[in-house]
Amino acid sequence: MAQLPVKDDTLVSGAPQGDIAAHSTDSLQYGTDPEDGDLVTAAEDRDLRRGLEQRHLSMLGIAGAIGTGLFLGLGGAVQTAGPLGALLGYVTIGLVVCAVQFALGEVAALLPVTGAFVRHAEVLVDPALGFAVGWNLVYGNILSIPAEITAICVLFQFWTDVSPALWICIFIVLTSVVGFSLVRVFGEVEFVFAILKILLVIFLIILGLVVDLGGVPGTQRIGFRYWKDPGPFVELIATGSWGRFLGYWSVMTGAVFSFAGVESLAMAAAETRSPHRAIPRACKRVFARIVIFYVLAVLIVGMLVASDDERLGDESGTAAQSPFVIAASAAGLPAIPSIVNAVVITSAWSSSNQALLSGTRVLYGLALKRQAPRIFLRTTSWGTPYMCVALFTCFMFLSFMSLSNGALTVFWWLVDLTAAGVLISWITILLNHVRFRLALRKQMIPASRLPWYSSWTLYSSYSALFFCVVILLTNGFTVFTKGNWDSATFVSSYLDIPLVLTAYLVWKFYKRTSITSLESIPIVEALEQAQHYLDDSVSKGNGWIRLVSWLWD
Repeated sequence: MAQLPVKDDTLVSGAPQGDIAAHSTDSLQYGTDPEDGDLVTAAEDRDLRRGLEQRHLSMLGIAGAIGTGLFLGLGGAVQTAGPLGALLGYVTIGLVVCAVQFALGEVAALLPVTGAFVRHAEVLVDPALGFAVGWNLVYGNILSIPAEITAICVLFQFWTDVSPALWICIFIVLTSVVGFSLVRVFGEVEFVFAILKILLVIFLIILGLVVDLGGVPGTQRIGFRYWKDPGPFVELIATGSWGRFLGYWSVMTGAVFSFAGVESLAMAAAETRSPHRAIPRACKRVFARIVIFYVLAVLIVGMLVASDDERLGDESGTAAQSPFVIAASAAGLPAIPSIVNAVVITSAWSSSNQALLSGTRVLYGLALKRQAPRIFLRTTSWGTPYMCVALFTCFMFLSFMSLSNGALTVFWWLVDLTAAGVLISWITILLNHVRFRLALRKQMIPASRLPWYSSWTLYSSYSALFFCVVILLTNGFTVFTKGNWDSATFVSSYLDIPLVLTAYLVWKFYKRTSITSLESIPIVEALEQAQHYLDDSVSKGNGWIRLVSWLWD
C-alpha cells in the first residue's frame, strides 16, 4: 500500500540553507520504499520555497494558455474549417478543458505535490504510468520552449529582416535568467505578463467589434458577411456534410495546442501557499476566463476575416498572417499591427517561461522518486532546481532549426509534436480523477470530505477521457487520405503514443510495478494531512493588486 509518510520535522526545520549544493539522498523521506508511489517527501518542504500565491497560480494558467496558439493559430483554424467550424472546434475543446480543470482541481487540492498529476498517477493508477507521463511531459515542455522562441522569430520578422539568430540568443538568455531566479520572481513576471495578455485580448475583442460594426471612419459594417460568403464552413478533403465535419475536426489539434498550459497551474503545488484552497480557486477561475477569451476571439476573427483570404496563408512566415493584424490593417489603423505584434512577442515569451516552470518541476518530481538521475535534485539556496533548469536551457538551442527551415514551418512541426503530448497529459489527469472517485466509492468515503468537489465531475471526466483518446488517435487523419501522405506530419502526430507506451512497459517490467488497487489508495491519510492546512487563508494582496483581483478571483 502506498503511504503518505509523516514529514521529518527535524529535517525540514533543521536542514542547512547554504549555497548551491546537492542534498544527500539519505535525507529524503519516502516511507517504506522511495519508488513505491509515496507522494509527500521532506525534501519538497526543505528544498523548495512556498513563494506562489493563488493569484500567481491563476495567472500562470492564463499566461500559459494565452500564447501563440491564440494570436497566430486562429487564422489557420478559420481558413481550414470556416468561421463556424472553427468556433465549434474551440467550444468543443473548451468543454474538454472544463472537465480537465475540475478533475485536476479535485485531486490536486487533496494532494498538492510537485509534479501534480504525474505524481498522482503513481499512487492512483500505476508508478509506471507516472514515469512514462512524467518523461513525456518533460519532453513536451522541452519542445514547447523552442516552439515559442521560434514564434518570437516569426513575429520579429514583421518589423525587420535582422537574422533570427539574434532574437534566439536574446530570448534564450532571458528565459534562462527567469528560470534560475526565485520562484517568487518567476510568479511576479508571469503575473505581469498575464495581465498584459488579458488586456490585449480584451482590447482585440473590443477593437474587432468596433471594426466589424463599421465604427472606424471610412469603413463599412461587416457584420456576419463572411459567414454567408464564402460561408460558415470550409470543406476539407471530401465534399458535403462529411467534408464540413472533417474541416471542423481538423481544428482540434490547433485548439488543443492553444489551450495547452491550463493544467500547469498545479505543477508547482509544493511551492504554493495554502494549496488546498488556492488550487481549486485557480482551476475554476482560469477555466472560465480562458474559454471565454478564446471563444470570443474565434467568433470575432470569423467575423473580421474571410476564410478564403489569401493573407491567412501568407508564406512569408511573419505575423502578417495573424488575423488580428489583417483586420487592423484593413481598417486603416497603421499603429495597431505593431502594438499587437509587440504584446504578442511578450505573450510568446511568457508561454516559454511557463513551460520551463512546468517541465523543471516535473523533472524534479521524477528525481525525487528515483525515476530520473539524482543530480536533478540539486537546488539553489533560494529553492530553484538549477540542474533541471540547466538541462532545459540546453534544449532551447533547438530554436536555431529555424535558420535552415522557415521559422513558421518549424513552429508547426513543434505544434504537432507538443499537441499530442498535451492530450496524453489531459488523459492522465482524467484517468487519475476517475480512479480517485472510484476509490472514494470503494472505501465508502463521502466526496463532501474533500477540500473541493463537484457532484458531476466523474461523468464529465468519463466523457472528456473518451473524447481525448479519439482526438489523440485521429489528430493526423489527413495523412491517411488519398494523395495527402506526409511522413513529417505522420511522425509528429503519432510519435508520442509509442514513446509513452514503451516508457510505461519498460518501467513496469523493470521495476515489476502493478496497478494500484482501489482499496490501497491512501485517501484517508491524505484527508487527515489536509486538515492541517484548511484553515490557511488566501491573500488577495494590497494596493493595485487588490484593484485588479477580479482577473483571478
